[in-house]
Amino acid sequence: MKVLVVTRSGKELLKGGIELNDSATVSDLQEAIHKRTKKYYPSRQRLTLPVQPGSKERPAVLNSKKSLKEYSDGNSNTLTVVFKDLGPQVSYRTLFFFEYLGPLVIYPIFHYLPVYRFFGYKEERVIHPVQTYACYYWCFHYFKRIMETFFVHRFSHATSPLSNVFRNCLYYWTFGAFIAYYVNHPLYTPVSELQWKIGFGFGLLCQLSNFYCHILLKNLRRPDGNGGYQIPHGFLFNIVTCANYTTEIYQWVGFNIATQTVAGYVFAVVAAGIMTNWALAKHRRLKKLFDGKDGKPKYPRRWVILPPFL
Repeated sequence: MKVLVVTRSGKELLKGGIELNDSATVSDLQEAIHKRTKKYYPSRQRLTLPVQPGSKERPAVLNSKKSLKEYSDGNSNTLTVVFKDLGPQVSYRTLFFFEYLGPLVIYPIFHYLPVYRFFGYKEERVIHPVQTYACYYWCFHYFKRIMETFFVHRFSHATSPLSNVFRNCLYYWTFGAFIAYYVNHPLYTPVSELQWKIGFGFGLLCQLSNFYCHILLKNLRRPDGNGGYQIPHGFLFNIVTCANYTTEIYQWVGFNIATQTVAGYVFAVVAAGIMTNWALAKHRRLKKLFDGKDGKPKYPRRWVILPPFL
């Protein structure tokens, strides 16, 4: 069969199109485009079906594992697909590794090294126990995140735009330095011993719960990352759609109960806002997919992310 590959402006990407076997898959087409262009490797490509001019419908994205015949609309001789360059890509494991590595390295620098001398504090710094435990807590969190990235998470998409590495690193690394600066500051005033023990104890419980939530989510997908959307269940997922985000937010609440800095609370509020948007989108998607029609199960009534508020 012949496949015509055009850009979103309608310009032909490959002159004369590409000739493929009738049994070819979308993945075969992507490899053929890569062979002809060199620059556009498969994970950099997004292929969709054309839409009528003026239509408000979203274009259907071609599944790399499906046969091209499934998209030919009865015409097995010619197929037109629309090509979009997604830009340079990196694996999600690479993205997450670098965004988490920054906070993991930056925070101990402020705790263990005499960096405050560069900010005008020449006296010997007194390190309070809560500051040391805050460092342990922080490093445990980001070490856990890196280990989950390589050994727990299963990604539905193989890659992410390279630009996301710089954006995410800016976010995590900047907040890491911002919080580390104030929690380890020579003029830092610690809370009571009872308060920081309660805060870290609650936060650690949330971290362990967060890990278990990730295990449950992992089991919803096959090792190749596929498996489609499923209704998460078990543990906190029986009452909250995004229990993984819930435990993530509350573990930072625990950290801030123990450390009490404006920087820490700013980070918690910003992170909670971002995760709330993700949670609302996922909740709407699951309710739409599992509407109880055509033999589908109906999505149960649950809190979205933060009981009893949302």
